[in-house]
Amino acid sequence: MSTTVADQLLARLREWGIEQVFGYPGDGINGILGAFSRADDNPRFIQSRHEEMSAFEAVGYAKFSGRPGVCLATSGPGAIHLLNGLYDAKLDHVPVVAIVGQTNRSAMGGSYQQEVDLLSLFKDVASDYVQMVMVPEQLPNVLDRAIRIAMTRQAPTAIIIPNDVQELDYSPPAHAMKMVPSSLGISWPAVDPDDAALRAAADLLNEGKKVAVLVGQGARGAGEEVTRVAELLGAGVAKALLGKDVLSDELPFVTGSIGLLGTRPSYEMMRDCDTLLTIGSNFPYSQFLPEAGQARAVQIDIDGALIGMRYPYEINLVGDAARTLRALIPLLEPKPDRGWRETIEKNVTRWWEVMEAEAQVEADPINPMRIFHEFSQVAPDNAMIAADSGSAANWYARQIRMRGHMRGSLSGTLATMGPAVPYVIGAKFAHPDRPAIAFEGDGAMQMNGLAELLTVARYWREWSDPRLVVAVLHNNDLNQVTWELRAMGGTPTFIESQALPEVSYADFAASIGLGAITVREPGQLASAWTQALSADRPYVLDVYCDPDVPPIPPHADLEEMRNVAAALLKGDTSRWGVIKEGIKTKAQELLPHHD
Repeated sequence: MSTTVADQLLARLREWGIEQVFGYPGDGINGILGAFSRADDNPRFIQSRHEEMSAFEAVGYAKFSGRPGVCLATSGPGAIHLLNGLYDAKLDHVPVVAIVGQTNRSAMGGSYQQEVDLLSLFKDVASDYVQMVMVPEQLPNVLDRAIRIAMTRQAPTAIIIPNDVQELDYSPPAHAMKMVPSSLGISWPAVDPDDAALRAAADLLNEGKKVAVLVGQGARGAGEEVTRVAELLGAGVAKALLGKDVLSDELPFVTGSIGLLGTRPSYEMMRDCDTLLTIGSNFPYSQFLPEAGQARAVQIDIDGALIGMRYPYEINLVGDAARTLRALIPLLEPKPDRGWRETIEKNVTRWWEVMEAEAQVEADPINPMRIFHEFSQVAPDNAMIAADSGSAANWYARQIRMRGHMRGSLSGTLATMGPAVPYVIGAKFAHPDRPAIAFEGDGAMQMNGLAELLTVARYWREWSDPRLVVAVLHNNDLNQVTWELRAMGGTPTFIESQALPEVSYADFAASIGLGAITVREPGQLASAWTQALSADRPYVLDVYCDPDVPPIPPHADLEEMRNVAAALLKGDTSRWGVIKEGIKTKAQELLPHHD
């Protein structure tokens, strides 16, 4: 039997070590689906409930494995549905390869059914590489480049294969003019910084008296080096949200997240420092960095295209974070005065006391912070955690203490709704032996999480560790936008846009064979987490929580507070609950706690 282009596509993916493809069927990829059948489903075809979920699952796989994720969709609407997940990959710098079908070559340009100009469609989202395979001899080069460029640029790429091309007999590129042979594999260079720049950076850092360090996801794998640098410089370390798992929050000098969802110790450290070292972060909110002229600054990043942004850095070092820090450490002088470091550690200790106190504030019926706090007390050291966009991201950022080998992520730059459940599905295919937890607002759960539980139900028995927990913040409100309306626009809640229909997420989960617990009292949370994290199957925790608990950051400015007050005075339907919970929560920062 002859080998088709589709057969060769799957064979080449196998040679690259691709073990699964996240996709959804359609007649524009029938040739490829037939090849899956002939290949005994190798690589595995993982069927989602929607192409957008396939893309998110590929992103989750890539985020939690460090390897490229692959997604597959049919022509026309299927390809269009991939876009949101691919933009998530693009903005968070994640390697994903999208393979999509197209109508037959003979129909292209004829306004044929499901014909979309896919090269134009993917031109932006896959700007690093998008190509259409028009003849069999193109295939290996196009696929190899798509994978290599996705890995090199940490970006999504796209391959378009017309349906009739999929079914052509495969012939490799010949040794002839206008043929492009190709090969497998890639080896990465060791990127070291310039020696003179390294010395200049050390001199600058040695002169600083109040050093602050900011790390992002580019510092992942350099935790030991970051810790050593912080010890030498007497520095505190703040973490951009995508870098939340770079360092353990049990380290006393780690100030936690930075930015709108950040912590007070991070805010105060940046406000008061005289020196800044940024490692592997493209954190965009410069208003949370030191004032211009306040601090001298050094940046380290592997990507020269992203370096020197966000702050007037004096020295920009292009290099791998761990290697660059190892070269820098012998040049650093230990700070004899530890007063700055002691202040940071005191602030961090106080912050975690406040977070615990805020999580224990009574609410009606449950304080959402307590959901995250209770989880953090019992979280497995190898947990993979995804938080959805919205208020879940607030509490993930502030209440969960990373430790051990815990990993965490969310839609950082795109901040799209709906990726948490597909992220952890992708994560489970990357690491089937590790527990996964998704924190999901009920808006995101209704948007796509409920349907994607069906995917969990289909595949969980294949995972060596069956634990996957989806914790739903059930408050029947699109809560983050509700608070943004109050804080940014002084607008009272518009019920028609913000209220959600009531549904039992636990009942749905139970109906498809998953474990399920409905939690209506705060005292039930600890046992619910214990049960879900020790179960023999995935679980949904349907937690009824109070929408009036404010996610306002501790450094909220006066204008934001005035806007909230103005919204309440205009007749916000939850005004008394908001006032009550806001006062009780904010008071925890002012009350004395144990030092």
